[in-house]
Amino acid sequence: MFHSHTLKAAVVAAVVATPVAADVSLTGSGASFPFPLYTAWFKDMAGSTGVKVNYQSKGSGAGISDLINGVVDFAASDAAMSDEEIAQVKGGVILAPMTAGEIVIAYNLDGADELKLPRDVYADIFLTKIDKWNDPRIAAANPGVDLPDEDITVVVRSDSSGTTYNFSGHMAAISPEFAEKVGHGKQVEWPTASNLVQAPKNDGVTATIKQTPGAIGYIEYGYAKLTKTPAALLENKAGNFVAPGAEGGAAALAQADFDSHMRSFNYDPEGEQTYPITTFTWLLFYASGQDAEKVAALKEMVNYGLTTGQTMSDAMGYVPLPEVVVQKVRAEMDKIQ
Repeated sequence: MFHSHTLKAAVVAAVVATPVAADVSLTGSGASFPFPLYTAWFKDMAGSTGVKVNYQSKGSGAGISDLINGVVDFAASDAAMSDEEIAQVKGGVILAPMTAGEIVIAYNLDGADELKLPRDVYADIFLTKIDKWNDPRIAAANPGVDLPDEDITVVVRSDSSGTTYNFSGHMAAISPEFAEKVGHGKQVEWPTASNLVQAPKNDGVTATIKQTPGAIGYIEYGYAKLTKTPAALLENKAGNFVAPGAEGGAAALAQADFDSHMRSFNYDPEGEQTYPITTFTWLLFYASGQDAEKVAALKEMVNYGLTTGQTMSDAMGYVPLPEVVVQKVRAEMDKIQ
């Protein structure tokens, strides 16, 4: 006969062994790139799991700083973390790619429903060397498009940004001049030019493009999709013009080669139909030092993102993770103490 006190002891033991994540509040900050998707995840997750997440979209650089300073439970970054940044976190860091997206070159140009930009052309636009929409080099790639004699306003990020990190990485890979003059990083040395303006976060750049006739700028595809802002077809390494979308993004992700911290950057991927500026975006966790209940909630959050969360990605302009990456993330999360 199974006595009630035996049953009670078994239940207590089970609870002690497996911390309950429900009704735990988590605080995170960082990348604006995945913010629309994470917002949808966290809202749905609060109802289905009881885990409440307060996530502030501050930019990747600010998120990494918050994690290093110990003021958040987790952070998010499209630039992952450098070895130097990781070394500043006592007890170590676990990096988990949670979704992926494409950086698009969005524009505001009446009458141009489709715009093709060759690699050398969009590099020179962001170097402010091409400053008119009817420039012969833009016109040559877009026969039949009525390009106006209008100034190009280049819109870039003003804050420390993972979107800038990945965009400048691609630009430096395709343009030696960009690499030399502007550089590659979360913040770079943009040209001092009257037609170049800066705005904070992905939503700030998107709003500036929308409000400025003749503007062009780089934003995450989800923001372009959400706000119905046109995005150019970009010439890839194979010489084909490719529109952003799940197919071209998945082709780029398939080439991922992760290091020991689950970092992978491919700034100029191969492939006929590969979209040329595709990146993972990471959640960043303390490897040790948090209480069991919080760790359980963080793992619950990641599990949600790897399952239900991935089914939301495509419709919102993000690229679902390949299954092989999902399994790698699960293995990384098991390392958190």
